[in-house]
Amino acid sequence: MHGPPLVGWLLVVLSAATGLSCLLRHAARDEALMGAGMAVMAVPMSVLDPRPWGSFLLALVFAAAAVRALLLARRPGHHLHHALGAAAMVYMAAAMGTASPAGAHAGHAPAGTPLLTGALLVYFAGYVLAAGARLVTVAAVAPAGGPPAGVPIAPELAACRVSMALGMFAMLLAL
Repeated sequence: MHGPPLVGWLLVVLSAATGLSCLLRHAARDEALMGAGMAVMAVPMSVLDPRPWGSFLLALVFAAAAVRALLLARRPGHHLHHALGAAAMVYMAAAMGTASPAGAHAGHAPAGTPLLTGALLVYFAGYVLAAGARLVTVAAVAPAGGPPAGVPIAPELAACRVSMALGMFAMLLAL
């Protein structure tokens, strides 16, 4: 990804840690996959240049994840957010495949399409704010024994989703 190597390494650590945390929750496998992919994609290009095969493989994995999410979107508990997140990962992997290792900071054009990147940034920022507000509300009204009745997902799963959406926002900023 573009940007200072320190920012890339911080994204690697945060994405990997969040992905591992989500992996420990059976219902958060999609977030764990996103965390692993984001950790690989955040490694600074000066250390690991994924072009062309690494970017292609990442795009292929996340294209399959997007198709799977779309097929599961009809079932309860799954929603289009996973498909959009996987599609955003395909977009970022494709942009990485065409990016210069020096990045925009060395006078090169930024990777990706600014309009699409901006739209994805708006979506993930909105998702983080809305889901984070729901998470805070659930935590404030939850009894000591667990989530209140009628809450569709556990607060731990919601925290995984908010973390991954926030990581996606950061990765899109670095694109």
